[in-house]
Amino acid sequence: MISAIVMAAGRGTRMNSKYAKTMHKILGKPMIEHTYDVLEKIGVENKVFVVGYGREAIMNHLQNKVQYAVQEPLLGTAHAVMQAEQLKGKKGKTLIINGDCPLITAETYKLLLKKTTKEYPLVVLTTVPEDPKSYGRVVREKEQLIKIVERKDCTEKEIEIKEINAGIYCVDNELLWKYLPEVDNNNNQKEYYITDLVQIFRKYGHKVMPLLIEDSEELQGINSMSELASATKWMQMKVNSHWMEKGVNIIDPERTYISTEAEIGSDTIIYPNVRIEGKAIIGENNVLTEGTYLENVVFGNNNTIKCSRITDTKIGNDVTVGPNAHLRNDCVIADKAHIGNYVEMKNVRFGHDSKCAHLTYLGDADVGEYCNFGCGVVTVNYDGKYKYHTEIGDHVFIGSNVNLIAPVNIGDYTVLAAGSTITADVKKGDLAIGRVRQEIKPGYGFKYLNK
Repeated sequence: MISAIVMAAGRGTRMNSKYAKTMHKILGKPMIEHTYDVLEKIGVENKVFVVGYGREAIMNHLQNKVQYAVQEPLLGTAHAVMQAEQLKGKKGKTLIINGDCPLITAETYKLLLKKTTKEYPLVVLTTVPEDPKSYGRVVREKEQLIKIVERKDCTEKEIEIKEINAGIYCVDNELLWKYLPEVDNNNNQKEYYITDLVQIFRKYGHKVMPLLIEDSEELQGINSMSELASATKWMQMKVNSHWMEKGVNIIDPERTYISTEAEIGSDTIIYPNVRIEGKAIIGENNVLTEGTYLENVVFGNNNTIKCSRITDTKIGNDVTVGPNAHLRNDCVIADKAHIGNYVEMKNVRFGHDSKCAHLTYLGDADVGEYCNFGCGVVTVNYDGKYKYHTEIGDHVFIGSNVNLIAPVNIGDYTVLAAGSTITADVKKGDLAIGRVRQEIKPGYGFKYLNK
């Protein structure tokens, strides 16, 4: 059985934020959710999140997907582990991890679990960063960890050690709870440190393994906004590299942001300053030009999206959108449709090979096949209290500057004359004209302008 204790009680004062540290986002997802996702991926059965400051936000986000323990007051890392009493008496291995280390991959956790054996019942992740800073130094003898020395307690020789404790552990759960009571707070901070377990395990004849991970950035903790930006950049490049290896053409990876939940087909071209959020599924051979924002979308193949914002929308194949279009709220766009510049659609089904070229608002509407919209068409769907539906058939031609006052049904093969305000249903094959007849007053223009 695999269990995990996630320490997420700290405030993160260096963030200078009113929000819980682990609720800050990386590529659109809170740190704490990245941690949860990787634990799910490696099959952790018992997940206990130790929460404190801002726990309401964490608990509301993860809800009942995990178990919770509250650490209050905050008296150190071992004290946090002590709160996870749900795991007492369970067999197997337990990961002890920091909630502010969301970059650690499933592969690293799997390796950590694999290395935790009867011979080595406690394994500590270590790394060699460019600057060891104030991290605890790892004193080892070959494959055994002798002790972890805090920077302030290091001798001159120990200060020269570059290998540091990453603060991530895997331990035999029964031994953890057997020895945890021996951790004391006889230190200047009067706190209980999980690092004390190293010497306690050794005292009872157990070997402790330091497991060196070469990529120190993967193990970085996030304690400030600058470190959050650094972690975001690391994950951004990892995600982008993955998709480039799969055949996606990302023109400028440093200026492209792709959700960890996105899926992208080969030969799709992504220009700089494109952002893809949420559970986006994008097919093959699409083109996403600069400035495009996508969230929770499903695209087919061979679409071109020009500098547009599209959320909660499904698009078929061979569709063009933009520039500067806005599609939202469950739109469904059929194959070969064209949606041009400054078109907004909300909750619209837009039919095969239909065209809406510019400056149009369609809301709460179903549009059939082979329709054509002139400039400035508006579905008037809201009366200040309720939303109403517009139904438009196949092969409909709608002239410029037409207002459709919903609820209204427009039949197949109809024509709506430019400038019309349509307030009643139009039957199949009819022409509808709803405008005031033009009146000419000779010479009145001169009279008006010369007043």
